[in-house]
Amino acid sequence: MSAARRDRGLVRPYVVTNGRFEPTRNTFDLVTLVTAMPDRPTAGLGPEQRRLVELCLHGSLSLAEVAAHLHLPVSVTKVLLGDLVDSGHLITRAAVPRAQLPTYQLLQEVLDGLRARL
Repeated sequence: MSAARRDRGLVRPYVVTNGRFEPTRNTFDLVTLVTAMPDRPTAGLGPEQRRLVELCLHGSLSLAEVAAHLHLPVSVTKVLLGDLVDSGHLITRAAVPRAQLPTYQLLQEVLDGLRARL
């Protein structure tokens, strides 16, 4: 890798986020699901923001997947994501916490109940 390309890679995240290092909201984790709103115009968005919206138009992706597709650090992707949620281009949904998942016993009881009815 050339020195110029390596140096450009060091500056790029700073430029992409306009010098910000924290998102406008701190509610995103690696498994937060991101979905684009199809009716929002992308004119005026930066290239990374436009690419992020385009990635999520075809279905939900996790924050980790989006960062990998964009070849950007997760911290930079969170800043972009926060801006796009604020502008209405994206919606997010947190993963279901483990405490809210049904237990094995409950699922077995439901299955047994369904089998008894059939």
